[in-house]
Amino acid sequence: MENLSPTILVVDDDKDIVRAIAKLLEMEGYNVVKAYDGIDALEKLSENSIQLILIDVMMPRLDGLSAMMKIREKKNIPILVLSAKSEDTDKVLGLSMGADDYITKPYNPMELAARVKSNLRRYMQLGAIDTKNKTDTLKIGGLELDCGAKTLTVDGEPVKLTATELKILELLMQNAGRIFSAEEIYRKVWNEDAYAVENTVMVHIRHIREKIEINPKVPKYLKVVWGIGYKIEKI
Repeated sequence: MENLSPTILVVDDDKDIVRAIAKLLEMEGYNVVKAYDGIDALEKLSENSIQLILIDVMMPRLDGLSAMMKIREKKNIPILVLSAKSEDTDKVLGLSMGADDYITKPYNPMELAARVKSNLRRYMQLGAIDTKNKTDTLKIGGLELDCGAKTLTVDGEPVKLTATELKILELLMQNAGRIFSAEEIYRKVWNEDAYAVENTVMVHIRHIREKIEINPKVPKYLKVVWGIGYKIEKI
């Protein structure tokens, strides 16, 4: 019988950490593929059907952020960055380069498992795996979001978004003109309580804007309402 459990790629040059995370995830019912640097991760990704990646930043041969940029050229699967660095600037850098979430070492096993589950759920629902016969199309100006196929075109040109970016844009387009705070966006998209999430949401918003706006500094669609939140303009 085919094993339908999600497969997670765990990447870290510390084999003890890989072993510990793999054991934790396998206890949660996931399949685990192990890699020990960025190049190894890219090879394992090409050889296996992977639904989520946990990747360290500081690694030999090819670091985690460089590997993530290469992965993002082809795949929108969730990527959770593991790093000993806890400063906000490091978190923002990881998120701005394509990560969906950021987990600081030493990690809390329950938190890691919860974040993996949350990101997988969002991807399975919204990342072009399970479309559930939903065929709604949202159109605002030159934006056209196919909610079933999870594809976006801007002025007729296809634009690639990650699963998290798609969910944020879908939320805002479904409620065009309504302002959402960063906390509200986080709760609705991540399905978690929101504490100090402004930077996380801001980076994803900036990513979306760079992909959908002709001039991101003077946005036509995705607007910031200073001190309140974000909205998609009604056009």
